Amino acid sequence: MSQVQTRSDTLAARQQAIVPIAAFAAAGDVASLRDALGRGLDAGLTVSEVREVLVQVYAYAGFPRSLNALAELMEVLETRRARGIQDAPGQAPSRAIPKGDALLAAGTANQTRLLGAPAQGAVFEFAPAIDEYLKTHLFGDIFERDALDWQSREIATVAMLASMPGTDSQLRSHVRISMNVGLSAAQLRQLADVLAEHVGAEAARRAKDALERQTTPPPAP
Repeated sequence: MSQVQTRSDTLAARQQAIVPIAAFAAAGDVASLRDALGRGLDAGLTVSEVREVLVQVYAYAGFPRSLNALAELMEVLETRRARGIQDAPGQAPSRAIPKGDALLAAGTANQTRLLGAPAQGAVFEFAPAIDEYLKTHLFGDIFERDALDWQSREIATVAMLASMPGTDSQLRSHVRISMNVGLSAAQLRQLADVLAEHVGAEAARRAKDALERQTTPPPAP
């Protein structure tokens, strides 16, 4: 089944809820993450979906922030259970993740579909290991997991990158990927608005700048 979905002008409530969760987790702001997790669960995110976003954080912000965010989710769920709130568990990943050469092939195919073309660049020639890690760990191990659709993964990724200074190139790349998987410019502007309302002006500015770079036609020669 294709992961490219029909374009819309608005993000669903659960998609909007992913934005501050991903941003605060990537930024290491655990205090703000706690409230964002509660709002996300109230908006209809399942435990599995939230957990999947926080696992994905490791690929962009490192294992420490991913682990801290997952620990915070566990505490939030326990607090909510004590208050009598039964959050929907959601679906665990059901697809078998390939191993070895098959994982590299699957990750390469996913990366090509997301980018719209095979990945190329001098940095990959200079450091082939990073190219292999991207294909196997990020686009293989993570993007092969079907507990979260690709649009949701890209919403999370854009929010993560927007929350971290110094990732402008990667942010622009993932804005483009977001549009490749069916998110519209209007939805990405709304994502930036959610960042402005719940996360901060700087994160929102980075997201808007990346979108403008992606949607502004190049000057005529």
